[in-house]
Amino acid sequence: MSGLLHRFTLYLMREIFRASISYKIDWTKICFVGAILTVGGISLQMLILPYSLHTWYIYRPATVTLYESMKETMQLNETHKNSTERVQLIPTNSVVSHNASDQVIQLASVNQERDKTSKSRKSSKRRKHAKVKEKPIIVTPPPPRRPPTALERHVWSLKPVEALAYAKEEMKHAPTVIDDADLYAPLFLNISIFKRSYELMELILKVYIYRDGSRPIFHTPHLRGIYASEGWFMKLMEENRQFVTKDPEKAHLFYLAYSARQLQTALYVPNSHNMKPLSIYLRNHVNWLAGKYPFWNRTHGSDHFLVACHDWGPYTVNEHRELSQNTIKALCNADVSEGVFKLGKDVSLPETTIRTPRKPLRNVGGKRVSQRPILAFFAGNMHGRVRPTLLRHWKDKDDDIRVYGPLPQRISRKMSYIQHMKSSKYCICPMGYEVNSPRIIESIYYECVPVIIADNFVLPFSEFLDWSAFAVVVAEKDIPKLKEILTAIPLRRYLAMQINVKMVQKHFLWNPKPLKYDLFHMVLHSIWFSRLNRFQIPGT
Repeated sequence: MSGLLHRFTLYLMREIFRASISYKIDWTKICFVGAILTVGGISLQMLILPYSLHTWYIYRPATVTLYESMKETMQLNETHKNSTERVQLIPTNSVVSHNASDQVIQLASVNQERDKTSKSRKSSKRRKHAKVKEKPIIVTPPPPRRPPTALERHVWSLKPVEALAYAKEEMKHAPTVIDDADLYAPLFLNISIFKRSYELMELILKVYIYRDGSRPIFHTPHLRGIYASEGWFMKLMEENRQFVTKDPEKAHLFYLAYSARQLQTALYVPNSHNMKPLSIYLRNHVNWLAGKYPFWNRTHGSDHFLVACHDWGPYTVNEHRELSQNTIKALCNADVSEGVFKLGKDVSLPETTIRTPRKPLRNVGGKRVSQRPILAFFAGNMHGRVRPTLLRHWKDKDDDIRVYGPLPQRISRKMSYIQHMKSSKYCICPMGYEVNSPRIIESIYYECVPVIIADNFVLPFSEFLDWSAFAVVVAEKDIPKLKEILTAIPLRRYLAMQINVKMVQKHFLWNPKPLKYDLFHMVLHSIWFSRLNRFQIPGT
């Protein structure tokens, strides 16, 4: 019947058009006839509906935007595929489905949009001026939080001293780990102890960050250059939610969030060679904290820590005895010969060069062994006691060992500094003014076996990592024998070391969002392990 009405309407329109050409039209009558036909058509449609008219209006329709995921629409259609007899396309370009529970769900129809798109494709002119439709934004809801286990509830109910005592007892019974999916056993001195200590850190550790201190010396991370490690740790620590607590009574460690780099920039007078104002400033700040809060005086600073990568980091604590002797210091300048860095208490902080803070992992990776024709490479400024000796013995002396001062422009045009490291089997990492060097971590980034020349330097994470598995340590007095030492390493051992460099790489990466066992967690774990080792169980 609907088809018959449609044909009648077309016939009537043709007759009206013919009449409009030959005769004068009475538009009042025409509009009246059109209104009658419109009302009649609507009434006819209502009569042939498969359900009563009130179904459309009893329930308030739910609104679903045009940006709903297509996946959700397909799932909904699948859910209601058995109720299609109650689905009707309506002029509002929506699909309404009424299920057995009388719920009305309104979905935006995309049929007319598809028709428009197909028509626009036929015309090149329309394609040029077609507006780009917004892509649907799919928001993935966070996974539901796992309810705490009985062990977690028990540990979280303990006071900080009780929790540390529990962890110390647990370390005595660490289960043996032979193989682990996330850890490569050949890299570790004792993988079982490391894994258990790390698990206890994740379970127990809470850090309170002092919010006191004026910027930029405090709470202003420096994220670029060779001293970026202190800034990246500060940034990620202050953003962290797992380990940071706002309640100092629940804290196992207290973080002094200062930057040695920013302190030097703000207070040091150029060419004065006087670092005392820096240490006096830090001394006054610690004394002020000790007067304002009770936490420092409870342990005389032994549960406090700081992180400093600038070469002057160790010297900024000299004016405060407890800060120097008791506080855990994570330092890039980890030199045991000067008496500031305390082996077993302080932590050796890896010195990393970050050229692009927005992409800290840029250029990470290297070439395979067959694409490393250079035996050993070094280029850098000539300062300190070791580099001039290295240059004197090896510059222009051997084609296999390429040693330069600053990389000459005639050479860097053909192969950059990074390309040299990625094309070398061994990368020479001599100390500069201080024992630390960013080249050690650069070598690991570019999968080049580091050759470390720095007496009295405590290697990062040496309490757990076996550096002999992926690096060569050469005494300063053996620089003349450098080629002899390197060529004496069997090929099989070099290949194993090169694989180990790749495997250890993840432990030295600053990820914008920290990952398990990455550099942020490794530094924090070393601080936690130091605190745990020096903690004395009450009554023992």
